[in-house]
Amino acid sequence: MKNNYVILGPPGSGKGTQAELLAEKLGVPHFSPGAIFREIEKQDTDFGRKIKQVIDSGGLVPDESVNEMVIKRLDEPDCEQGFILDGYPRDMIQIEFFEKHKEVKKVILVDVSEEECIRRITARRVCSKCKEEFNTIYIKPKQEGICDKCGAELEHREDDKPEAVKIRFEKFHKDTKPVIEHYEKKGIILRINGEQTVEKVFEEMVGELEKN
Repeated sequence: MKNNYVILGPPGSGKGTQAELLAEKLGVPHFSPGAIFREIEKQDTDFGRKIKQVIDSGGLVPDESVNEMVIKRLDEPDCEQGFILDGYPRDMIQIEFFEKHKEVKKVILVDVSEEECIRRITARRVCSKCKEEFNTIYIKPKQEGICDKCGAELEHREDDKPEAVKIRFEKFHKDTKPVIEHYEKKGIILRINGEQTVEKVFEEMVGELEKN
């Protein structure tokens, strides 16, 4: 089977970082619907403004829009040898759609407690201008509150604010837990301890994938 992997985890689990590292190791594209929609929200269009409103409130983009975008992207030629999907499918509606179109080799769950996720999320910062991301725990800027890349001020992402974070966790428990259970029944879930350094998490993940 192709190197088709899905990486799931609660908000702030570090799944995006691990997805990027795995994609680089395997030489396949890493695709995150969340990151794509965060790019769209910057656009001065009706759709961009609508997406921004949804994301800023901690909400999620409708399944239909996400499904369409994901399959369109995965049908691109660079995904022929595989892909790393980060944060999708996030609910049973998306699974039903996704499984009609693609197969996955393994689903990696980055396991992190809610308390630790919240600690990480509150430490996240994003550049107000170029949108480069930092973290006051792991990826500290050279100068506090200032972007290393362009010198603009750093700020919290709107969806990292306490009210929005609470909504995101509620949605994760309600929608994504059944997805994890579905993949467990299929016997393709791989649980990784996400409460380690980035390097240790990646080392454990690669080691487990090589065994399977």
